[in-house]
Amino acid sequence: MTEITEIIKTERLYFDGGTGTVLQSMGLPAGTAPEIWNLTNPEKITALHRAYLDAGANIIKTNTFGVNCEKYENYEALISAALDCAESAVNGRENAFIAFDMGPTGRLLKPLGDLDFEEAVALFASNIKAMADRADLILIETMNDSLETKEAVLAAKENSNLPIFVTNVYDESGKLMTGASPEAMVAMLESLGVAALGMNCSLGPDKMLNLVPRFTENASVPIIVNPNAGLPVVIDGKTVFNTDGETFADYMAKMAEMGACILGGCCGTTPDYIAKTVAKTEKIPYSAPEYKNKTVVSSCTHAVEVGDSPVLIGERINPTGKPRFKEALRSGDMNYVVNEAVKQVEAGVHILDVNVGLPEIDEKIMMKNAVEAVQTVTDVPLQLDSNNPAVLENAMRIYNGKPLVNSVNGEAESMRRIFPLVKKYGGAVIALTMDNSGIPETAEKRVEIAEKIIGVAAEYGIGKKDIIVDPLALTVSSNQQNALVTLEAVRLLGEKGIKISLGVSNISFGLPKREIINSTFFANALERGLNCAIMNPFAQGMMDVYHSFKVLHGLDAACADYINYANSTAETVEKSAKNEEITLHKAVLKGMKESAVSAAKELLKGVEPLEVINSHIIPALNEIGGAFEAKKAFLPQLLMSAEAASGAFEEVKARMPKTDSEKGRGVVLATVKGDIHDIGKNIVKVMLESYGFTVYDLGRDVAPEAVLAAVENFNCKLVGLSALMTTTVPAMAETIKLLRENQPDVKIMVGGAVLNQEYSDMISADYYGVDAMASVRIAEDFYKN
Repeated sequence: MTEITEIIKTERLYFDGGTGTVLQSMGLPAGTAPEIWNLTNPEKITALHRAYLDAGANIIKTNTFGVNCEKYENYEALISAALDCAESAVNGRENAFIAFDMGPTGRLLKPLGDLDFEEAVALFASNIKAMADRADLILIETMNDSLETKEAVLAAKENSNLPIFVTNVYDESGKLMTGASPEAMVAMLESLGVAALGMNCSLGPDKMLNLVPRFTENASVPIIVNPNAGLPVVIDGKTVFNTDGETFADYMAKMAEMGACILGGCCGTTPDYIAKTVAKTEKIPYSAPEYKNKTVVSSCTHAVEVGDSPVLIGERINPTGKPRFKEALRSGDMNYVVNEAVKQVEAGVHILDVNVGLPEIDEKIMMKNAVEAVQTVTDVPLQLDSNNPAVLENAMRIYNGKPLVNSVNGEAESMRRIFPLVKKYGGAVIALTMDNSGIPETAEKRVEIAEKIIGVAAEYGIGKKDIIVDPLALTVSSNQQNALVTLEAVRLLGEKGIKISLGVSNISFGLPKREIINSTFFANALERGLNCAIMNPFAQGMMDVYHSFKVLHGLDAACADYINYANSTAETVEKSAKNEEITLHKAVLKGMKESAVSAAKELLKGVEPLEVINSHIIPALNEIGGAFEAKKAFLPQLLMSAEAASGAFEEVKARMPKTDSEKGRGVVLATVKGDIHDIGKNIVKVMLESYGFTVYDLGRDVAPEAVLAAVENFNCKLVGLSALMTTTVPAMAETIKLLRENQPDVKIMVGGAVLNQEYSDMISADYYGVDAMASVRIAEDFYKN
């Protein structure tokens, strides 16, 4: 049989549709996990697969979405039985493929939760080992966290050679729960080497339609679109969806015309939906995505393209020539490192260089710690900077996004050690124009080394677009021709379509008033085509050049950035550079827990505890909460701010009389019976506690009777219920019914990916919390009244 990766180059393919909702129509009891039927009712699972294949689907998903070794002791048997069902269904059919289906773990990753990176990789790896390459591809789907997505991909790459397809869950604004954009996910996933990518679940086809161009404009691999059948509603006690098959197929046809390559369905879709989609799209002309020649790196939220507009790389997280920074590294003062990161981002850098190399410390551990810490408080991409490949690998593995790697050079050994890391973990790489003979004296020789590096990179499957060449700025204090040689190399590289970076400040080493030389050299390099500058964002002359260049080259619409910069004045730049004491408000806002605790202690020396809460902690939380609700901040920032606030709050509570600090503002939280996904519930818990509420967390897969018992035991009048899976929403309705019968004065708020306001009303909930901040607002309003 022809490989699926070959077929998709020439023709459109079709996934199957929903599993849980269809199985419920076949008799699956409410609250029962669909994967149980792999062993107890395999004939029905096989029948479902055959129905989708008969409808025109080419790819069927194994009934393993909710299986992992943490949830089931017999996970291997469940996986084997699922594969048996799928193999039986595809037997003898042409162009019929089995996708081994893996969903999210249902847990929140550290530092926001309790799931360790390698523990998550191991969970996914156990499934893949149990699958034993009996499928045709691995499908990683319904992922709402970019880092968990990467963990699943790494587990697949390390334990199988099957092609990897990935679909993530986006909201209407085009963001994952943790904030990643389609552009960021395309950058990371393509760099990791997935064979196809896209979106599934959460949205109906009408909403996904608006997001398709963001994939087609950036992805070089086939795009998958598997929407829900609209929004869920309850009719006669059953969950159904509000978009019929005909309307669904009409939207799918539009997405096919826009360039979507693999079409299918998710919650609420049935074989009839797939049949109608195939009928309306099979004659639409098909073409595989074109190669996108874009040099891109990404963070956990967004992508940064290295193109016409200059990219600033902050150089301050580097111990060279910085005694205070060296002291912080020796003492493990990550708070200092984090503060340096925050200040540079506030000053306007697009990427942060992270270098923690000191002979007397364990650089491998320190780099990992620094990357994790910086990524919790900033959302810009990082340049991982070390001359030790082991250090780079440790950081690249856990990096959330597609990093910039600094660096490789023209020595064969350097390329042999660095390029396999870039191929495995993804990334763009800085290429230094030096080799065993040293740094060439001429621009032409430096370009030759650059081209050699690009050629060797291609042998590893790394494209030219992911090589950013540094032609090396050597100080003019030792040779006044050095600047001219470097500038000529910049020009020559630019003419060849090669992206260029420079450590600008090296040009003035050994000279007084270095900023004068640096800024002038920077301007000259920009004029010759420089794309990236590793620089000090607190040097006003450098920032003056950057903003002026953008205006003069038509890269600043309506001069808006320049006007904003000019109005900020030199005082702002100077203030940012100083190591001023961080206020409690800023520490909470930026999610800097250690700083928040220290600031709270200092404030409490002269300010009453309640004043610290009401005038410092709560306003900061409200500010980040407002930014979150306005889609200007995202879940990681929100939760880190909540953690910082909680740390400060503990200091305050220690100074308060018990009667003042405990107001009886309690909330019972639970993920409903049959649902093991408690990420949403845990996020709500963190936010409520940061605002001073007492949370009684019952965990996940909680029976209705257990929720009622908790309400009675704790005398709590507000309950929060969460569900991710469509099949478990009836259990939510059952819990609400039981509470209404026994505790009619209790108020109930509900939330989860499958819920909306209409659905909430139908199951008689009092409130619908669209996100964690909405839950906080509900709780605040409830206890005010």
